[in-house]
Amino acid sequence: MSGLLDQVDLRTQLVGENRLEVLMFRLHGEQLFGINVFKVQEVQQMPKLTLIPRRHPIIVGVTHVRGQTIPVIDLSKAIEMAPMEDFDRCNVIIAEYNMSVQAFMVGSVDRIVNLTWDQVTPPPRGAGTEHYLTAITRVEDKVVEIIDVEKVLAKFMNYANQISDSLMNQQLTDYLNGQRILIVDDSRIAVHQLSALFGNLGIDVEVARNGVQAWERLAGLKSQDINPAEYYFMMVTDAEMPGMDGYRLTHMCREDAILKKLYIVMHTSMSGEFNREMVKKVQCDGFIAKFNADHIAEVLKKRIDELAAQSA
Repeated sequence: MSGLLDQVDLRTQLVGENRLEVLMFRLHGEQLFGINVFKVQEVQQMPKLTLIPRRHPIIVGVTHVRGQTIPVIDLSKAIEMAPMEDFDRCNVIIAEYNMSVQAFMVGSVDRIVNLTWDQVTPPPRGAGTEHYLTAITRVEDKVVEIIDVEKVLAKFMNYANQISDSLMNQQLTDYLNGQRILIVDDSRIAVHQLSALFGNLGIDVEVARNGVQAWERLAGLKSQDINPAEYYFMMVTDAEMPGMDGYRLTHMCREDAILKKLYIVMHTSMSGEFNREMVKKVQCDGFIAKFNADHIAEVLKKRIDELAAQSA
């Protein structure tokens, strides 16, 4: 555990400064793509595959890594480009998202670059909503397109979008009806999932697309003598976002005399014990790995219980 905490200390120093590391790679040709290193476990040359019947079209097979059987996803085909063909020249990026491990088959792997989130911008609005990009940056005058992996995984992963009957009760719905939650996330899929779930519970939802927008929203309330910690039942924020990430946003709130009491929950595709320790380190009140309705319900119930204890 001490080794894990040492890594957390190092990584929180990085994210506390609104920084990220991006692994750059190519699919076809010279265009560079990127994925956040924080989610990457390792990079390998294309391993031997085992084919499985009736697999999803973007899954080329499964492989065995460190005692796990994991799917191998043709990332080029997944984002609706031409499928990879010369497997012998391919590599796989093994990464953990949403409490599962998968391998993304890519072409050549370039290198890791260290950036700040203010160097990363959302895709241009004119690009529409059908693309598979979550952000764009430039490295040495070359455009790097950062893949929206959550949108890729949504093609074949089944998420628990409904709260189990065992967790639903009249007290929960009565308390939450009319409450406000601020969602901070640049992923359209994540915003849609959360908004639908909260809306079904009678919660009023406000959305900010990144940490900068959220901070401006919170500052605007303070300027009107409205305490955001009382105005919002909680703030649910993603970790990775252009402009300002969720860790930096949380850090700034905890440094503010009024906002330090805002209830903040990290909702992120970065799962695992390492990331839970990260969330504790930056003083979030809760952690939800995307996307599990029951986990969200448990966090909501925990918040209700804490408020009830405070008023008792």
